[in-house]
Amino acid sequence: MDNFWLNALWSVTPTVILGLLFWLIIRSILRSDRTERETYARLEAEERAKRGQTKGDQV
Repeated sequence: MDNFWLNALWSVTPTVILGLLFWLIIRSILRSDRTERETYARLEAEERAKRGQTKGDQV
């Protein structure tokens, strides 16, 4: 019976490792996308604020 559980553990290990690797990759992709979108939104808001101030000064 000991051999059965050891074989079962060795059978499941690659699946668990690949699952964790996949999860880490997807997590990092989603985090980087979220960070990029936040940065882009902040830069866009700054540019809009600059244009708004410039328009106000010209009128």
